Amino acid sequence: MSEPITITQSDILQQIKLSCKIPELVEQIVNRKVIITAAEEAGIKVEVEELQKAADFLRLTNDMTSANDTWKWLEKHSLSIDDFEDIVYTGVVTAKLSKHLFSDQIEPFFFENQLNYAGVVMYEVVFNDEDLAIELFYAVKEGEMSFYDVAHQYIQDIELRRQGGYLGILNRRDLKPEISAAVFGAKPPQVIKPIITSKGVHLIFVEEIIQPELNDKLRQQIVSDLLLSWIKKQVNQTEINVNFE
Repeated sequence: MSEPITITQSDILQQIKLSCKIPELVEQIVNRKVIITAAEEAGIKVEVEELQKAADFLRLTNDMTSANDTWKWLEKHSLSIDDFEDIVYTGVVTAKLSKHLFSDQIEPFFFENQLNYAGVVMYEVVFNDEDLAIELFYAVKEGEMSFYDVAHQYIQDIELRRQGGYLGILNRRDLKPEISAAVFGAKPPQVIKPIITSKGVHLIFVEEIIQPELNDKLRQQIVSDLLLSWIKKQVNQTEINVNFE
């Protein structure tokens, strides 16, 4: 029988270092500290009822339907009850700070940047051969073959081939600038002349451009974007010291 393995905090920190996760974790820590400090300076208070509601939601989303489930989840993640309360508190205070800072900025920001929130339904085949991509572009454009046929013949990835090259609904931020400009300038349904990037030669079929609607989901996205931008500005103005002692 093999010897038991003991894992210490030092082992975990070393593994984090070896996994090159330090910058990512430092960013998360700094962001949390910036939020907590800003909320305190703004006089934002969190009520017990708000914490309870958020805790219930966290349990629900993580399938913690009983006290036993909660204890197992805490044990799995090496968390204490205090840690759980910190998670809940951070989520609530982040939401309240966001509302405090940006509630009156959502609509103006949307109207100024709504093109960035437009969506596109698109299909793509990436080639290594530009001449082949151009040849197939004209074949599809002139009706000699369908984009579906091209995708099924030239896409190597099995799942993507089965989907005919369908990439889902994407936003501008999901695309390289050179592709974004061509895609959102298209008149759907339209196959676009091949575009060359570092990844290869892209043959794209634009099925639909989806104009953004300022619904609850998009409001949350805008608030999140505004908060991230705000945090970045705060961090750029702050000296960060990382101490492992």
